[in-house]
Amino acid sequence: MSKLQPVRGTHDLLPDEFRRFSHVVGTARDVARLYGYREMATPIFEFTELFARGIGEATDVVSKEMYTFSDRGNESLTLRPEYTAGICRAFVSNGELSQQLPLKVFAAGPMFRYERPQKGRQRQFHQIDIEVLGAPEPGADIEVISVAADILDRLGILERCVLKINSLGDPECRGVYRKVLVDYYSGHLDKLSEDSKSRLQRNPLRILDSKDEGDKAINAGAPSFADHLNQASRDFFATVKDGLVAAGIAFEVDPTLVRGLDYYTHTAFEFVTTHIGAQGTVLGGGRYDGLIAELGGPPTAGIGWAGGIERLMMLCNEPPAEPRPVVIAPLGAAAEARALGIARALRRQGITVEQDYRGNMKRRLQRANKLNARAAIIIGDDELARGVAQLKDFDSGDQREVALDALAGALKG
Repeated sequence: MSKLQPVRGTHDLLPDEFRRFSHVVGTARDVARLYGYREMATPIFEFTELFARGIGEATDVVSKEMYTFSDRGNESLTLRPEYTAGICRAFVSNGELSQQLPLKVFAAGPMFRYERPQKGRQRQFHQIDIEVLGAPEPGADIEVISVAADILDRLGILERCVLKINSLGDPECRGVYRKVLVDYYSGHLDKLSEDSKSRLQRNPLRILDSKDEGDKAINAGAPSFADHLNQASRDFFATVKDGLVAAGIAFEVDPTLVRGLDYYTHTAFEFVTTHIGAQGTVLGGGRYDGLIAELGGPPTAGIGWAGGIERLMMLCNEPPAEPRPVVIAPLGAAAEARALGIARALRRQGITVEQDYRGNMKRRLQRANKLNARAAIIIGDDELARGVAQLKDFDSGDQREVALDALAGALKG
């Protein structure tokens, strides 16, 4: 039998790596809580129609990357490729949420996309996610970007990132701009890449984000979205920019920033870096005021972002070390039995305790050294009879006798 390996594009989060994973999620959760966001989760799979309608059938995610399958009831289901559509579906499905507007939520979990695996990109990956529903004002845009900036700052990443923003306008001017783009690219049809040719009628804005060198040359002369924004969209974008300045968040306006999903309107943004190779976006999102209505719910404004946890792990500062354990080293059957109760009592006091189950004292102390233990509690028949233990401090080398009921205080002192 061949040696079993993880499926291509997936990987195991081993304990040392998971410590960084937990650090990213915990930091994001703590910052989100400071802003009043509540945590929620949606199912890992949904009806395929949700993503086809919500994300857009012409997007790369829906047309090329989704993990879709039929279940035994012949329903078409899809492993979630992103969080926003599922959270909006939950809003529509659970009527009580409409009474809690603006609804501010945080989520974290695995996503699935069939992509070519590379550094910072896997087929099963994980995201942190922020969404605000029911807040059409530009203040919500400023807030969600502020949450992102504060998370990146606390992770030690912000100074290595650049915030890029753009306006995709409201549906009215987006429709006008779409026609202008189609007319422009139709004049360069023979030079467009095959991917861009297929996007021309379905999703021409995505051509602006093409990585093909020939497309980039054509894009350099493409009409600017900024020139086709109506006054309402210009005013909205100006308020967002003024708010970011007031919040002390630096940014660059990038007229080519369009994001990959159909539901975006008005503000689109990304935090990008040059420190993880070609895939430079660590966090991005935007406003999607028409998505919930598209899913059959009431017209409800929305804005949010998602950040790839694996990419954030590659960039973040080293998380705090795990607490160094205390090791219990009992000698003899009676001490072994008593040590179980002592270990449990110490853990209930918040002290990390490791207990070995075999070997002589020398081997147990060697293992304590491998665990980077800070102290050892040594108990033999003599100590047990007198209600004491020998407490050995590995840093100082000191060893002293401590009453069993005083161990917690001695270890905390």
